[in-house]
Amino acid sequence: MAILVKKNDSEDASLMAMVLRIGDLAHGKKAEDIKAYDMRGLTFLTDVFVNCSVNSVPQMKAVMNTVRNEMVKVGVKARHVEGDAEGGWILLDFSDVIVHIFRKEAREFYDLDGMWGDAKEIALDLDA
Repeated sequence: MAILVKKNDSEDASLMAMVLRIGDLAHGKKAEDIKAYDMRGLTFLTDVFVNCSVNSVPQMKAVMNTVRNEMVKVGVKARHVEGDAEGGWILLDFSDVIVHIFRKEAREFYDLDGMWGDAKEIALDLDA
């Protein structure tokens, strides 16, 4: 049986800073429809999903490389990368945050946004 542990305020602030940074990095590479979902209490896999859409293979690679490389610079390394740009879906696993980079067609097909509809959306305020 999984035991859910609530993060303290400092850990929660650090998590939210990471989520906002990832959203900002994806936004900087023109990713679209960037959404973050609080997964705590819904799955033991991670605390947050960040989902975004891209329009091309080169853009998908740019978002992936930027997020991965810039997070390393702040001491957060992806522990696992899955998928490929040609397949339309790349997953970056930062443990507490999983980033899904989709081609639009793949995002519609897999519909993670709908599948995890019980998750609370985290406001990213990327256009502010």
